[in-house]
Amino acid sequence: MATVTPLRPATRSGAAPRALASGDALALEGVTRAFGALRAVDDVSFSVAAGQRYAVLGSNGAGKTTLFNAITGDFPPTSGRIRFFGEDITALPPHERIRKGLRRTYQSSLLFRELSVRDNLFLAVRGVANGRFSLRRAGPGHGSAQATEELLERARLSHIADTLVADLAHGQQRQLEIGMALAGAPRLILFDEPAAGLSPAERRELVALLNALPSHMGFVIIEHDLDIALRVTEKVTVMHNGRVLKTGTPAEIENDGQVQAIYMGSKH
Repeated sequence: MATVTPLRPATRSGAAPRALASGDALALEGVTRAFGALRAVDDVSFSVAAGQRYAVLGSNGAGKTTLFNAITGDFPPTSGRIRFFGEDITALPPHERIRKGLRRTYQSSLLFRELSVRDNLFLAVRGVANGRFSLRRAGPGHGSAQATEELLERARLSHIADTLVADLAHGQQRQLEIGMALAGAPRLILFDEPAAGLSPAERRELVALLNALPSHMGFVIIEHDLDIALRVTEKVTVMHNGRVLKTGTPAEIENDGQVQAIYMGSKH
């Protein structure tokens, strides 16, 4: 991983406050996603302000990734409504949501391992420019090379720009995925467990990278670890069995007895 300025210790009071744009970037109203009789996501409602950094916590099977799939349109909700900057996107296909500025990373890597870091970012830039976040639809275009170099710097990968993805450490691959999600100036990014499998040093790098994103760029992060949420987010929703268990600041969530009993268990 790249060398970064040491982080200040977590204050246990949440990420530093930031000025938020008016209105909600994302609003979920009674979102439900059922698979037969199973409600993987059950009547979930919360909102993310424009520019806000937000976490969705929960154990495996809580419904977090299914919720992201509903938001992105990969598995549209069975019922409920999703608004993106005030527009109802519930019925829109995934590529139309991407056009409107919604991005998402996945737990499973979607990188081209036989290509370099720079090439992967270039393809992401061109894919977005062509109207879809799709590497296979990439084509030539003015400004793509400059945009790629800017993403390399923002993702802290300039020093390994010509390294093949197959030769990257796991944490560096996560950085690259984040850099690709930044292509095309997204309005909101959904990060699906970016800290999974990272070493302590790689987790510190991830925190530094997320905290260095432009203040106007909001995101929602799925996490198991409350410590990550304390360092990068301002508000947290905890899910349990597909439903919202609790919403509050990171400090409120950390000190909530119900969350401790159901989600955090033996950690406390």
